[in-house]
Amino acid sequence: MHRKLNMGMIGGGRDSFIGSVHRMAAALDGHCNLACGVFSATPERSRAEGAALHLPPERVYVTFEEMIRAENQLPPGERMDFVSIVVPNHLHFNIARLALETGFAVVCDKPMTYSLEEAHQLEAIVAKTGLLFALTHNYTGYPLVKEARDMVRSGKLGAIRKLVVEYPQGNLATRLESTGNKRAAWRTDPKRSGAANCMADIGTHAENLAEYVTGLKITELCADLTSFVEGRLLDDDGSVLLRLEKGARGILHASKISAGEDNGLRIRVYGEKAGLEWEQQQPNILMYKGMSRPTEIHRAGTGYVSDLARFNARLPAGHPEGFIEAFANIYRNFILSLQARLEGQDPEPEHTDFPTVRDGVRGMAFIATVVESSQSDRKWTKMKEY
Repeated sequence: MHRKLNMGMIGGGRDSFIGSVHRMAAALDGHCNLACGVFSATPERSRAEGAALHLPPERVYVTFEEMIRAENQLPPGERMDFVSIVVPNHLHFNIARLALETGFAVVCDKPMTYSLEEAHQLEAIVAKTGLLFALTHNYTGYPLVKEARDMVRSGKLGAIRKLVVEYPQGNLATRLESTGNKRAAWRTDPKRSGAANCMADIGTHAENLAEYVTGLKITELCADLTSFVEGRLLDDDGSVLLRLEKGARGILHASKISAGEDNGLRIRVYGEKAGLEWEQQQPNILMYKGMSRPTEIHRAGTGYVSDLARFNARLPAGHPEGFIEAFANIYRNFILSLQARLEGQDPEPEHTDFPTVRDGVRGMAFIATVVESSQSDRKWTKMKEY
């Protein structure tokens, strides 16, 4: 295709950390432009944000309904080609549904919807329209996460026995939502976040990373969720025992009250022959641990990593890549797949490597199941996907 694709954005105004991340990630490889948006529920603020982003006033809208319908009236090449949804959880479904039913592909922040029921409905809409849908579980975009996945698939670890994945943060160790912090306020509000806070916001990242790397689905779990901060309505900490396909076992821990922790996503996988370890705060290193031999340190950008890991690395070894680049891999792969479709071609296999609506359903099933399990006296609760 001899043009960049046009992206529309709903949400992601100046008070939104993740909105600017989406814009940087989408723009990094030069495959798309921000063409239009609704950046705030307040019209004046939306227009001000659009002006700050150098958008023409007529492409800055007041509501998502107005934007989707107006953009649909513009000629191909001028109208948006896809929409990026960067708003609180309870708004995802209606925006994504209207966009898809109007003919626009979608990139959506996670968790995908407010409830598992909405997730099933959205999956059906994606299937009916045949349009592309990407979910920004961005941690799977790191080159060495893809290398870890390749090691498991190629048999270097042998049959998987044990998985340990954790995501500790300390950003809600105090009642930040009572101080006017908007990000904390909506995430701890059941009317906007859904059934969970910690497990929805970061627990789903741990769940998605675990299933992506191992290729195994969680089948049953035993969860203990807690709200440590007085007056908080949703969980801020959780521990989960996992049973996975093929007899594997696991432990998942996510926390927002782990004082002193920043963004400690970490995964360890143990097979019959070897283990591996990767952590998000040192993303360019993957450790491969064989038995009766020295631990191998694999680095991003080197010639010995898998083809998929090389494809998702932009720099030579020793030049650190991080959060924005991993996020950008989700956007790049989605955009290249969309470009191919718009040209009537099949995407390259490596371009289809991004989280989809199916991952979104898995995430919402995980949330529903951990909440049910934590409230139950049963030891094991089956995943509530269907």
